[in-house]
Amino acid sequence: MIISGKELAAKLKAEMAEQVATFPEKYGRVPHLVVILVGNDPGSQTYVRNKEKACDVVGFNHTTFRMPEETTEKEVLDKIVELNSDDSVDGILVQLPLPRHISETKVIETISKEKDVDGFHPLNTAELWQKRPNDSCVVPCTPKGIIQLLDAADYKISGKRAVVLGRSQIVGLPISKLLLDRNATVTICHSRTENLPEITRQADILVAAIGKAKFVTGDMVKEGAAVIDVGMDLDENGKLCGDVDFASVEPKASVITPVPGGVGPMTICCLMSNTIQCFLNKMLYKE
Repeated sequence: MIISGKELAAKLKAEMAEQVATFPEKYGRVPHLVVILVGNDPGSQTYVRNKEKACDVVGFNHTTFRMPEETTEKEVLDKIVELNSDDSVDGILVQLPLPRHISETKVIETISKEKDVDGFHPLNTAELWQKRPNDSCVVPCTPKGIIQLLDAADYKISGKRAVVLGRSQIVGLPISKLLLDRNATVTICHSRTENLPEITRQADILVAAIGKAKFVTGDMVKEGAAVIDVGMDLDENGKLCGDVDFASVEPKASVITPVPGGVGPMTICCLMSNTIQCFLNKMLYKE
């Protein structure tokens, strides 16, 4: 089964749009997402445009602050502090990567936990790893979307052996924790892992988030495995591809996500649901 993240995301965004349409009567307004984009990275520009389109579909208010490459770290942090105190703003997202002279760590730590729609704030990370899933804990968008993709395919996670390629704070580590919470047995692999193919061939669920085009080939995959491709790479012809060599892996997989049209649309979809979560937390707290 090829899982279409594009189709699932469209379905979920339509459901969210119906929910958001009730907010003006209930709460007096709709959610407001603010994105900060520093520099002119083409990929980041595309991502931000896609997020703006998703906000329009779901019915959010959205604002994008586009700052030049030479913007100082202090200017970015000052803008975040200003947005933290703005009661009309429910979610703040700073598009990564940032120019080298700006500390991503400082930026993430400065965003209010209550407005951290990416789920990267240390306090959100702590709640995730302390096994305290609750309405105040925002889960990173891509891992959240991966779980929803597996659920949509009716793939049973409990009891399965999962292998995660990559240990980033954005995908590898949080998806490992979410799979653990669903009772999978999880192995995290990385660039120093020895005998990698032997390990990946044992995986019932294989999540590829290693950032290398077509790295995972058919001989590395167990027959009948669920393969989730998080990669956004360019192949030798400059064409978009994933970390998985789809042509050789697809015949062996019971479930697989394509690139494009797999995990990517679900990441943006989960950003929308995280924004709703932050909005409702604020409104219900007020009540």
